[in-house]
Amino acid sequence: MARRTKVEALETRNRLLDAAERLFQAKGVTSTTLGDIATAAGTTRGAVYHHFKDKADLFNAMMERVTLPMEDALAEMAKDAGGEQDPLQSLRQVMLHALHQIAHDERTRRVFEVAMQKVERTDEMRAVHERHVQVLNECQALTRTALREAVHRQGGALSISLPAATLGLHALIDGLIHNWLLEPEAFHLVRVGRQTFDAYLRGLGFELPWTRSASTRAAQRGDRSGGVATGRRRQAMGEATPTRLPTAQNT
Repeated sequence: MARRTKVEALETRNRLLDAAERLFQAKGVTSTTLGDIATAAGTTRGAVYHHFKDKADLFNAMMERVTLPMEDALAEMAKDAGGEQDPLQSLRQVMLHALHQIAHDERTRRVFEVAMQKVERTDEMRAVHERHVQVLNECQALTRTALREAVHRQGGALSISLPAATLGLHALIDGLIHNWLLEPEAFHLVRVGRQTFDAYLRGLGFELPWTRSASTRAAQRGDRSGGVATGRRRQAMGEATPTRLPTAQNT
């Protein structure tokens, strides 16, 4: 019975969060009351207060359902600092995953739209602002760690200060998300995000390992196609094609 009660409580909590997402998106956060949310969720105001201290607490819980996995991914990336994985590659993967979720997951898109377009700065929502600043500072600290590690590995120097580089990267991604939410049909969020992320890092003076490996693969394909073409030209001119010496792999 106790287990069933816990399951039911979790279901009620999720219904409240789902209702809050929809109402915040439709009406804005300030115009939505806890009574509105309770009614939309098919429960009572008492149930709301059982799970959440106030509207700000509910809002932060709504955000965390979406953003905590992204924050955890950044934290895991920071733990791997100094490991085998390239820090810029890790940072890029986290960024692209976040953009993909926003572009393709309805809940993630809705929550980001609410956070960026539907939250008014009021005393009631002060805790939301404080939580947003806390998360922003944590994410920037993790990004700064990744950039510092990349500078150390590549043995160069940034064209601007590390804090400025970190702030600029976050402003770039936030700006893309904000503009895409205003008009999703205007551009492909993930593709443009990938292109601008790479261009920004190049502008800072970084070598991008993923472009280097892509160039190597292209060169290898070119070598193979060039070898075939050379052989055909020799055959057309009546020349003998050199015999490939056996190797350990093909003997």
